[in-house]
Amino acid sequence: MIRTAALAALLASTALSSAAMAQTASPAPAPAEASGGFATSDATDPYIWLEEIDGERAMAWVNAHNERSLGVLRGDPRFEGLHQQALEIVQSRDRIPSPGFNHDGTIDNFWQDAEHVRGIWRTTTLDSYRTEAPQWETILDFDALAAAEGKNWVYKGATCLPPDETRCLVSLSDGGKDAVTIREFDRTTRTFVEGGFVLEESKGGASWVDENTLLISRDFGPGTLTSSGYPMIVKVLRRGQTIDQAQTVFTGQPTDVSVSGYTLRDADGVVRATLINRGVSFYEGETHRLNPDGTTTKLELPAKSNINALVRGQMVFTTDQDWTAPSGQEFKTGDVIAYDLAAWLADPTVRAQLVIRPGPREAIEGISNTRNKLVVALYENVRGSVYVYEPNPSGEWARSRMDLPQNVSVGVGSASERDDQVFVSVTGYLNPSSLYLADAATGEADLTKSLPAKFNAEGMTVDQFEARSADGTMIPYFVVHRADMAMDGSNATLLYGYGGFQSSLLPGYSATVGKLWLERGGVYVIANTRGGGEFGPNWHQAALQENRQRAHEDYQAVAMDLIARGVTSQPKLGIMGGSQGGLFMGAMLTQRPDLINAAVIQVPLFDMLRFHRLLAGASWIAEYGNPDIPEERAWIQAYSPYQNLRAGQPYPEVFIHTSTKDDRVHPGHARKAAARLEELGYPVLFYENTDGGHAAGANLRETARRLALEYTYLTRRLMDAPAAE
Repeated sequence: MIRTAALAALLASTALSSAAMAQTASPAPAPAEASGGFATSDATDPYIWLEEIDGERAMAWVNAHNERSLGVLRGDPRFEGLHQQALEIVQSRDRIPSPGFNHDGTIDNFWQDAEHVRGIWRTTTLDSYRTEAPQWETILDFDALAAAEGKNWVYKGATCLPPDETRCLVSLSDGGKDAVTIREFDRTTRTFVEGGFVLEESKGGASWVDENTLLISRDFGPGTLTSSGYPMIVKVLRRGQTIDQAQTVFTGQPTDVSVSGYTLRDADGVVRATLINRGVSFYEGETHRLNPDGTTTKLELPAKSNINALVRGQMVFTTDQDWTAPSGQEFKTGDVIAYDLAAWLADPTVRAQLVIRPGPREAIEGISNTRNKLVVALYENVRGSVYVYEPNPSGEWARSRMDLPQNVSVGVGSASERDDQVFVSVTGYLNPSSLYLADAATGEADLTKSLPAKFNAEGMTVDQFEARSADGTMIPYFVVHRADMAMDGSNATLLYGYGGFQSSLLPGYSATVGKLWLERGGVYVIANTRGGGEFGPNWHQAALQENRQRAHEDYQAVAMDLIARGVTSQPKLGIMGGSQGGLFMGAMLTQRPDLINAAVIQVPLFDMLRFHRLLAGASWIAEYGNPDIPEERAWIQAYSPYQNLRAGQPYPEVFIHTSTKDDRVHPGHARKAAARLEELGYPVLFYENTDGGHAAGANLRETARRLALEYTYLTRRLMDAPAAE
């Protein structure tokens, strides 16, 4: 099923093992009661006006806070040096161009640098790509397009029609919003098609059926969006028709998250099934087949499942719940399952095949397919390997392991459907990223590209520890540090967390963390708390809804363990996280401020009693619960940071930042958090980027500025602070 993407972890991270939780740390207080019923209703929220995104009063508040915060942080003598280093890194051409296979074997890439701030879509041959200096041809220059049209275009991807892939649907966002305008583009002429398909700005998508037909899910007017603000209707749009003339083929319910349509194609680009996805909740959905006569048939799949691949006639899917198939077969949460697609569509009671059953400390982090093989990134204790699976005539699947480095993070990239080649990325906290071109048929992999080090990692090491959470669960975390680090609590330490939406923090090389923090003596820690997907669906589901506090306790346990080990101390410990991770930061701030001296709170969720009423928030009810149901409201209110901020606490000065154009997590969360803290008498640094969307990456210069602001703040709070005596 299709899931709304949560904010990508700012660094691909992973986990560490540790000893028992610190016994000397202060006991965790119970969550604070909402201060006098503060903001428990619209009427009692004095800052609800800050939710008016472009309101005159709200923007005056934003501009005043930006002026003050930028003045403080940019006025620090270290800001400019950090800014120049960040700018050099993000604009560097010394990066691996992410490759995407086309059906003809050529390679496409989207590229940004100092001269192409918005980026270019470009192409080359595979042979040329494998050289040190590929000869690229520009397909579409987004800086030039934005200048020519007087628009603030941000590229959001393109889908091209197999098998020749000459006609493409290009998605363009105004300033980085999730909502996009979709326009038909001709790769041969490298121009937008005159009189071609054009879909005006909306959340939703479009998928090719054939060169004259699209499946579209958009905002079609009043009553056509779900309560989450996503499309509720799928239509078939034929060339020459207006949107109003398109045929409605599926209508969901207002309480759904979203509906969308797509085609399941074989390696030759032939449509084998046209499908409708109905996202009933963030994690539960239905898959319907669109029949030739325009009717639909619901298919027998688990409510919590994802279709991953179609390889040699086998439809491969994963289940995130225990499931009894129509055949009577029993499957477990996390299983990878396959059906012979044609046989299954004809008879849903045919037997399925179990492809993979991960162990308790394993998780599947990626599934792709080449022409003949299934390629899987399988992690054990947050360390990755790539396996190749192939259906046998007997119906079972054979498995082999690719010849790749061990004890690293691996990512399955673009796969060819002309043959069995696939790109695989390999990285680690201290290992610059490298890219292998692997042959899934033989298991051999050749190093194609590797990056030089972007920071000096000499003398640094990575440890994996575990911390014991409040309920006894052992929580893995990684510590990246100098090998000769003194264990006396004197180390400026940044603890990163996310902990939601089954999003795993896997080991990865971050030049900016390395250059702006590690190289300057800082310690970097990544917590693999429940709520993530590091050990599969069960690890995530253990912290859903009424159990959300478990994830907060996991994160707090890691902080206490770091202090108990002598890695750091309260004056030297800071935390960072964004989106769901911003909620993590708010929970730490309100529940255990005694553990920290800094918090970078990025595009956060903060007012959890109103999250479901703001932008895409209703789509996350399956993660958090529904504040309109009294029982669920009670558990949400117990940890909602906005309601639990109170006077007289040892809150450090925090740095909160958001984006005006974020149309996923409402900027009102961050604004109201800052306003409430100031009302209670706490110092706050607040910055709102007026561009950039949820990922805050509309252009590279803004990305560099944000990084410099963050690390200037962390330097002031942690590196300048004396260690606890």
